[in-house]
Amino acid sequence: MGLFSSATQRVPEVFAAPRHIAVIMDGNGRWARKRFLPRIAGHKRGVETVRELVKQCVKLNVEYLTLFAFSSENWRRPAEEVSFLMGLFMDALDREVVKLHQNNIKLIMIGDRTHFDAKLIAKIEASELLTANNSGLVLTIAANYGGRWDILQAVNKMYTVQPQLAGQYKEEDFQPYLSMSYAPEPDLFIRTGGETRISNFLLWQLAYTNSISPILADFNEEAFNLAIQSYGKRERRFGRTSEQLKKPEA
Repeated sequence: MGLFSSATQRVPEVFAAPRHIAVIMDGNGRWARKRFLPRIAGHKRGVETVRELVKQCVKLNVEYLTLFAFSSENWRRPAEEVSFLMGLFMDALDREVVKLHQNNIKLIMIGDRTHFDAKLIAKIEASELLTANNSGLVLTIAANYGGRWDILQAVNKMYTVQPQLAGQYKEEDFQPYLSMSYAPEPDLFIRTGGETRISNFLLWQLAYTNSISPILADFNEEAFNLAIQSYGKRERRFGRTSEQLKKPEA
């Protein structure tokens, strides 16, 4: 079944969609355990759910979707599970990238690639190259990524390029060196699996992001629409009062 082949219900039009949605793909193991299935069944189900999430974002004209697929801390999991996840990652690239390209989706991978084997790195680079000129949804996959790592590598790059500004750096000097300098900060953050932690994901970028926590493996169009509606009802003040936001600018 292709990326956009299944029938879907009408998307509510009352709420404006976020420009950028960030998702921690969590809870797949727990989903499987509740059904007396092995953890790998939950991970396989998670891949199908990602396909549905991408489809809904395209449908709502979301510009950026960022998925936390594998954190730098996930290497601590049992070796057989890590090996399965790496194989699942490779298989997903083999099966899905052409479909992404056919649907004008641009794929970008962020994170420290030095721990991946050469075959996987080559597959990632080929996937990015194939979709580089696409102008639709920007799908970012964070793999072997950590928010602290991102900040540290940005600081080191900034100091290497602009050592003369040490002690005088501003936010606008720093942001171009972050892994996601090409994207606006997320408007909506979804942590699946019911947890509420940020868990070292986009620490700099999530400072003012709204959050919601449905279940990834049970994700469907209805759950996604509820998340969009919840986002649409929230007020993003960025330190201001509600009265200031309602007051027309002079």
